[in-house]
Amino acid sequence: MKNTLTTFGTVAFLLVGVVSCSQSPSGGTWAEIPAEFTIRKERLMDKIKGGWAGQTIGCSYGGPTEFKYNGTMIQDYVPIKWPDGYIKWWYENVPGLYDDVYMDLTFVDVFDRLGLDAPVDSFAMAFATAGYTLWHANQAARYNILQGIMPPASGHWLNNPHADDLDYQIEADYAGLMSPGMPNTASEISDKIGHIMNYGDGWYGGVYVGAMYALSFLSDDIEFIVTEALKTIPEQSRYYQCMSDVIRWHEEFPDDWKRAWFECEKKWSSDIGCPDGVFVPFNIDAVINSAYILIGLLYGEGDFYKTLDISTRCGQDSDCNPASAGGILGTILGYSNIPEYWLKNLREVEDLNLAYTEISLNKAYRMSFEQALVLVERNGGSISGNEVTIKCQRPVAVRYEKSFEGMYPIERVAITGNKYLPELESLTFEGTGAVFKGYVYGKDETYVAKVEMYLDGELVETAALPASYTTRRHELFWKYQLPKGKHTVSFKWLNPEKETSVRFDEMVVYSDAPQKILHQ
Repeated sequence: MKNTLTTFGTVAFLLVGVVSCSQSPSGGTWAEIPAEFTIRKERLMDKIKGGWAGQTIGCSYGGPTEFKYNGTMIQDYVPIKWPDGYIKWWYENVPGLYDDVYMDLTFVDVFDRLGLDAPVDSFAMAFATAGYTLWHANQAARYNILQGIMPPASGHWLNNPHADDLDYQIEADYAGLMSPGMPNTASEISDKIGHIMNYGDGWYGGVYVGAMYALSFLSDDIEFIVTEALKTIPEQSRYYQCMSDVIRWHEEFPDDWKRAWFECEKKWSSDIGCPDGVFVPFNIDAVINSAYILIGLLYGEGDFYKTLDISTRCGQDSDCNPASAGGILGTILGYSNIPEYWLKNLREVEDLNLAYTEISLNKAYRMSFEQALVLVERNGGSISGNEVTIKCQRPVAVRYEKSFEGMYPIERVAITGNKYLPELESLTFEGTGAVFKGYVYGKDETYVAKVEMYLDGELVETAALPASYTTRRHELFWKYQLPKGKHTVSFKWLNPEKETSVRFDEMVVYSDAPQKILHQ
């Protein structure tokens, strides 16, 4: 990797300020994070703007490819276009593309209205009652919250089959942007808010992204940033081990991002949690998608186009991953150093409110800047005239968590004929847990089915299952940590209604050990 401080010499000089001799204006790198760092207000704002801008641009660039390339990279001959007016077209025609951005803004808005000590329930309710559509861990958490299961229980894997999905990873940008040079402060914010919808590796994705953003205010050496930020993640976690592998593979194959991608696929592409991603190429797990962010950053070598393009071409959630990579690099560079090729499309929408919000990008820039100043002072820094002095933080690992401990998917079973209640009498499986996929359909979206689940003849749950897609339960039922053996489940629909159905599609079965593959 070429020395980014040499490549962006002007930026390096601006970053050095009056901080420390541990980084020289002629182009060295930090030996370690300094005790203090001084940055001018306009440069701080420029970097915060660069983070929001890079995230929005990256999301737009990868938008057409999202989950169209699962388990395969996007080959070089496949064009990814960037026409004039592109971001405005997405704003006007597919505003839901920007869930990365307007989800962040939900939390930024709560901080703005209620202050930096707002309780987690305020964030949870704002998120759960917002008008946007959600999926995966976010939707499972929304359902939990609306049923009275509040964080952190709303994101725990026993209550949320999507706990390891990347939902908070794509929403954690705000935490780093409001915590310049303070990765542990970003982690504290993510501890509270990230557990609304995630746990374990799913939470770590947001912690790591937030830490990379926070450290992007201190250095423009990407290898330094990604390595230091990883110190916020417990070493025994699957997430840490994968990111460490990516960093090592970059060292071994510095000119071949596809080799690093291939090594990731061989070792880290299995998903055990998300019921939509088990036994199929689709993978929304935080671990593999964070690896794609990292591949984009490391092999992009500080070049905005290369960073977006590589993280997009890694596939899977290929709008969210370049959004995170673009946001981190945008923070490193600052808004004023993002090439005009990208900014000319962004400027057309900066005064427009994001969907489901009353917040434009220009307003988001100001909100994050104001919140950052408060956090700097709260954490021992100071503001004097036009200069902001940050008490820098050396990253400390957050606590260890592991979702789906001892649970291994062994079978994905199609429920023959996509059975409906009440005709579905019972299902049997052998293992230690199962997830039952399906949905409630009815013309009346206000209808809520009341359904009892019986396990081995015992009532274990009476669930409220909304017909509304916005408030739906992402999976109909699930149960983990059962005694290993044969189990029978049955369901009783308490309030059936005409022109309404409760449909079961698939069952994902778990056991206490991986399925043995017999070779002939």
